[in-house]
Amino acid sequence: MVIRELLPRSCRRIAVVWGLETGWKPTAAGGLFRARYNEKVIDLVQIEPARRIPAPKPEWLRVRAPMGENYHDLKRLARSLGLHTVCESAQCPNIGECWHHKTATFMMLGNLCTRRCGFCAVPKGRPEPIDFDEPRRVGDAVAKLGLLHAVVTSVNRDDDLVGGARVFAMVIDEIRRQAPGCRVEVLIPDFQGDREAIRIVVEAQPEILNHNTESVPRLYRVVRSGARYERSLELLRYAKELRPDGLTKSGVMVGLGEETRELLEVFRDLARVGCDILTIGQYLRPSRDHVPMARLYTPREFAELKAEALKMGFRHVESGPLVRSSYHAHEQAAATGLAAAPVVA
Repeated sequence: MVIRELLPRSCRRIAVVWGLETGWKPTAAGGLFRARYNEKVIDLVQIEPARRIPAPKPEWLRVRAPMGENYHDLKRLARSLGLHTVCESAQCPNIGECWHHKTATFMMLGNLCTRRCGFCAVPKGRPEPIDFDEPRRVGDAVAKLGLLHAVVTSVNRDDDLVGGARVFAMVIDEIRRQAPGCRVEVLIPDFQGDREAIRIVVEAQPEILNHNTESVPRLYRVVRSGARYERSLELLRYAKELRPDGLTKSGVMVGLGEETRELLEVFRDLARVGCDILTIGQYLRPSRDHVPMARLYTPREFAELKAEALKMGFRHVESGPLVRSSYHAHEQAAATGLAAAPVVA
């Protein structure tokens, strides 16, 4: 089979599929081409694929570009101390607002995650050895920023579960030492359900222990590779068992293809294990390599989800298009009646 070069590419593909023979001749119209197939003449029409024009973001998802003196000062501080922030690594849309107000979520245990969750923009790969001096530097940054509420998270370190937990305990101690009176909130991985690792973090007594559920069970295989829905619930339940007066928190994304009834069931599961604070936010696809976004939720829908969740007994629910786990975290803590952290002598 010979396909003449004058045939447009889109028609050539049709020719290969149909097994058309030689004899291509453009007509006077310019867009119609003719071929012979089993002694019959077939007309082929060139089809130009339409360019997809991205729809403009709705007003409620528009944010200001990061800028300002505080933003650049915080960036320089993180670089000078060799620290990472989840704000940058996860491409958080609120980075401009949060950094303008000198609030950031520090990300420990390196910048390479051992898992490949379909929603997450944090880089993946084989991590470096754990840096046990990192907690001291995070404490230094918190003190220099004068934070009253510090949020610390990490990548998954499935290569050293207990080591990762020790770093969380160390950073809680360092922040209390270097920034007395600052509340500490930790957003922890699931530690593969390792009870020793979970106990190490809980016994360090952070003011808030956060572990995100992220999505509904049906979507876990795609959204949270390597995680288990039941394991996340058990982590939150066990943390509450170890420290009943400690606050626990979890976050859920919407827009991944879940149904409302599935979301409400997740909320009920979280309420059953004693979760105090729930955050609900819109999933925004970081790149074409990540899980596609199924749809955008409206502010009204977020308000309705919040109303339903509050009926289930949560002490505080933060629900909105731009809500993330650590977004306005200090205000979330205050809404539960949590006082400032005790000053350690």
